Amino acid sequence: MRIKSVRYRKQVEMLKDGRGPMPVAQAVERVKQMAAVNVDRGYKNGKRRKGADQTVDLVMSLGIDPKQADQMLRGALMLPKGTGKTQRVIAFCDASMVAAAKAAGAVEAGADELIDRVTKGWMDFDVAVAHPQLMGKVGKLGRVLGPSGKMPSPKSGTVTADVVKAVKEYSAGKVEFRNDAGGNIHMPVGRVSFAAGDLCENIDAVISHILRIRPGTAKGQFVRCACLSATYTPSVLLETG
Repeated sequence: MRIKSVRYRKQVEMLKDGRGPMPVAQAVERVKQMAAVNVDRGYKNGKRRKGADQTVDLVMSLGIDPKQADQMLRGALMLPKGTGKTQRVIAFCDASMVAAAKAAGAVEAGADELIDRVTKGWMDFDVAVAHPQLMGKVGKLGRVLGPSGKMPSPKSGTVTADVVKAVKEYSAGKVEFRNDAGGNIHMPVGRVSFAAGDLCENIDAVISHILRIRPGTAKGQFVRCACLSATYTPSVLLETG
């Protein structure tokens, strides 16, 4: 049986007075309190050790059937307060757009040479953006980029004629999402160092967006449950209305 750490047990103890669903603001404060247990890690060699600035994640369990194509949810969202992470973006575009794409934040941009580099296994990037005219060539990278979720797609806005705008948005932290096989959506909504109000604003933006794109064929309760957690904390249930 796996033994829980002392820090984890302290975090669970914090939940004893509130196991049920909480309003977003209260849940954010609770997660920040639990994450603080990991911040001060004592001393080593006379220096205070500090934990990482943990990512705060939102998970929504949805009343959809992932086996039905018309109930699959996929897209991208620019969070009002960002995610706290700078993403490495590449752009598949012709020579006339390379300079502008790099000026917008792309770590690499180009056509045949970049495609060949990725084909050979280079994957040091988080997001790939492509111009529609190049998708005939980029499409051949499906076996390379597909498994890691980096294949450009019109649904996520990574296949677009406005390559420069897409590079700017994704470099600034625009987040892609898609439901998993269980009908769940996982989204990073910031860092524990964010102000509570900023985290609440990001969470509200995600929930509102998901509600707006509810599939017309989805039956019954759409948001079955939602929970919030940081990288090293237990989850806190959210009130979903």
